[in-house]
Amino acid sequence: MSELISQIWTPQMQAAFTIVIVLLVILYVLSIVWVVRDAYLRGAAWYVWAIVALVPIVGVIAYCLLRPPMLRIDKDEQELEVALKQRELMKYGECATCGYPVEMDYVICPNCHTQLKNLCSHCEKALEPAWTICPFCATPVGGAQKSRSAAASSRSRRRTHSERSHSSSSAEA
Repeated sequence: MSELISQIWTPQMQAAFTIVIVLLVILYVLSIVWVVRDAYLRGAAWYVWAIVALVPIVGVIAYCLLRPPMLRIDKDEQELEVALKQRELMKYGECATCGYPVEMDYVICPNCHTQLKNLCSHCEKALEPAWTICPFCATPVGGAQKSRSAAASSRSRRRTHSERSHSSSSAEA
């Protein structure tokens, strides 16, 4: 048997065996380096995963099964995209009653049917509730129109009263 082993275990076989062992050690070290680097990039506790990866084969398999699903940079990018979309929605606005995103020219909330803006009686464009005059056609809006018509009627009453008093004084003369 030792003769058979000595015939198989030639210097070439010893060199090949040594090369295979060295390659396996290099692969083992590189797998630990990969686990540590990948765990760091994913925002995981890389030092814990380095200790787990020291267990040959099982450590790397455990890391591959339990590692975080996204790289930290991808996660940050995704959060930025969500924030950008929220900012775009805020550019349009929200319903004060239900918080539903609404566009600037909506007159009524499509979700809860709350009136968001007034309509101009002349050009039918959406107006902010605080506006007293339509900036598109210069028509007085709602309450402003009533107050202006009241002011105009009181002015016409004053004119009529002053005309009466003026005409009565000229008739006396």
